[in-house]
Amino acid sequence: MSALLEIEALQAGYGAVQVLWDVSLRIASPGIACLIGSNGAGKTTLLRVLSGLLPVRGGTIRFMGADIAGRRPDEVLALGIAHVPEGRRLFASMSVQDNLMMGAYGRRDVVRRGLERAYTLFPRLAERRRQDAATLSGGEQQMCAIARGLMSEPTLLLIDELSLGLAPRIVDEFAATLAGVAAAGTSILLVEQDVAIALDMASAGFVLDRGRIVLAGESGVLAADPRVREAYLGV
Repeated sequence: MSALLEIEALQAGYGAVQVLWDVSLRIASPGIACLIGSNGAGKTTLLRVLSGLLPVRGGTIRFMGADIAGRRPDEVLALGIAHVPEGRRLFASMSVQDNLMMGAYGRRDVVRRGLERAYTLFPRLAERRRQDAATLSGGEQQMCAIARGLMSEPTLLLIDELSLGLAPRIVDEFAATLAGVAAAGTSILLVEQDVAIALDMASAGFVLDRGRIVLAGESGVLAADPRVREAYLGV
């Protein structure tokens, strides 16, 4: 049986700078997986490659059995991978609802269902649906970004830096919401600078160090690994 996502010997970078070196990982089952590592390890680069925003220099990416290496972002989205970028990247001067509808670009058939789901998951967005998205609080902007990512009804949702700039209470709310999203059938690959949060949310994880996967396994096992505890958890 094919894995949900299977990456083999992936290489990528920017111009003359190589960032990812022979990255291999496999996500076999639904749920939440996390990708952890220090700043500059290549986490955001990997998500950009998976979503088609950055070209592949070598290796393979297979999603639900299909080769997606080199596909355009709109093709990747149509195949079932959506990307919530670092920093939210909402469309300024557009309303919350218009931002959400951009997430269903090319999928008019799911707009009504997507909006209903978004407003059920995040009732505050329903209250602010006509408000300029740029005027939302940080937590509300992250709600909008995640809801926009879910509008296309993806099989795999990539989330880059969930907790960035958010209070712990808000992060806990997101963790509970995303657990429900995953339980309902949407797999999530989470990039998160706060390693404790990432390992607590995920059932499996990968450690990326200087562009290479150096550890992989169940999140509880990684959290107990002395190398992870010393390098990322400060214990």
